[in-house]
Amino acid sequence: MITPRQTLRLVRINFVLVRHGLDEIVLAAHIFRPIRFLIYLSPFYWLRPRTASRGERIRRALEDLGPIFVKFGQMLSTRRDLLPADVAEELARLQDRVPPFPGRAARIIIEQTYGKPVTELFAEFSETPLASASVAQVHAARLNDGREVVVKVLRPGVERIIRADLDVLQLLAGLAERYWHNGRRLRPREVVDEYEKTVLDELDLMRESANAAQLKRNFEGSALLYVPEVHWPLARRNVMVLERIHGVPISDIATLKARGTDMRKLAEHGVEIFFTQVFKHNFFHADMHPGNIFVDAGDPANPRYMAVDFGIVGTLSPRDQHYLAENFLAFFNRDYRRVAQLHVESGWVPRGTRVDQFEAAIRTVCEPIFNRPLKDISFGQLLVRLFQTARRFNMEVQPQLVLLQKTLLNIEGLGRELYPDLDLWQTAKPFLENWTREQMGLGATLKHLRAGLPAIRELLLETPGRINTILQQLSSGQMRVNWESAEFKRLREAFKQRNRHLYRAAAGGALMVSGALLLSLGHVPDWFAALVALAGGGLLLWGRLQS
Repeated sequence: MITPRQTLRLVRINFVLVRHGLDEIVLAAHIFRPIRFLIYLSPFYWLRPRTASRGERIRRALEDLGPIFVKFGQMLSTRRDLLPADVAEELARLQDRVPPFPGRAARIIIEQTYGKPVTELFAEFSETPLASASVAQVHAARLNDGREVVVKVLRPGVERIIRADLDVLQLLAGLAERYWHNGRRLRPREVVDEYEKTVLDELDLMRESANAAQLKRNFEGSALLYVPEVHWPLARRNVMVLERIHGVPISDIATLKARGTDMRKLAEHGVEIFFTQVFKHNFFHADMHPGNIFVDAGDPANPRYMAVDFGIVGTLSPRDQHYLAENFLAFFNRDYRRVAQLHVESGWVPRGTRVDQFEAAIRTVCEPIFNRPLKDISFGQLLVRLFQTARRFNMEVQPQLVLLQKTLLNIEGLGRELYPDLDLWQTAKPFLENWTREQMGLGATLKHLRAGLPAIRELLLETPGRINTILQQLSSGQMRVNWESAEFKRLREAFKQRNRHLYRAAAGGALMVSGALLLSLGHVPDWFAALVALAGGGLLLWGRLQS
């Protein structure tokens, strides 16, 4: 049911689109096709400037529609598998810049939040904002103990505005899914759902404070990335206080070079930070655009990144981590068949997809690219080309990967700007190979076994009781099984043939559990326990292969 407020907002959206010469978008919907000829009766159609490109007109329309649509356009700019190249390039120019709200209003919000005057909370507080964005703005301050901090304050009434626009986006996504011929495959509802979750998370500064603390803990003592410290006594849902950092903005390349910064190392560190966050920590800063990154150039030979703005972070499921790592490595090794198989196994393309045909399509896309020097290959653009190819095989949008793709494109683009000869492949491949070995090695297997010991122990303790219950029900006539059907006869024959192999598999499993138990108890040398578990694994694998 469309509310009056949503109706007015939709009218406003359509007016803005038409004003920017996007009449064809308004009338392209299925429900408007019978009256599409009306486009030629619109004065905007004849009076619009003919010099502006389609992408530029869309960008200007989103800027007029407000911050939520600007942010949505920024996110879509990273989905170049969904958008034409000219539109994606224009949307990438969208900036989340809005006029600051009065510093006096920020002071009032702070005093209402803490129930104290600002002069009691801070030794100094500047009403002139350091930065302003659509969700919040930042003010410089000094704590009573002399420490420099920044105070981030949510905009007045921002949550009400954002929720109203998100409702409209959900409505538009529903219409697109219903009337657009690509709607079901591109899953606009899920894309908007993912975006909604991201935007609403930004409204909770307690969550952002927790994100900052987690990221700082992950990189504690690291020479790669510095994360400012949260001042927890003043952390609230609409106000956060963070250590103020002083670094060179990453976009100020002239200053970095003037200080003798090793630009190659800086670019490579950015790639290493990305892969460390995604695969080692499974917790990554997903808004790493130049405005949120600074450089500690105190030691020019070993520059260190400094990050701010932790409202958007991303995580992946272990399954997605595994498939992504294997996909990356398969690309590095030009194993196109493995890439095709992984897409099918992960469910990113339908199960019935012909792997050989998909492999041939991937090879057609990748080979011309790989026959250039590695430093000239954009991995982000390669993924975009791959997704465009996969669309022919009905690849569905993976909303959980949107933030990851956005971050990868940002990091690679930033790295190439810092050091044009950056070889992302050379930096990333050793990292991924080591991660894969760690995940598939004996140590990881034993670690998983040890983690599962409580469940295994519970299963072993409960199994005799369950078997006894089943036998009692069978003997009392409460459970009956018809063993005379032809199907059961065939099953009995198959069971007889496989019993020997299953016994081997069971014995192998028992040995693996025994090895894990010995390892956890510590009564025997670790090498002996590992040997028992390894022998069990071999026996288990043999039994499974034979069965």
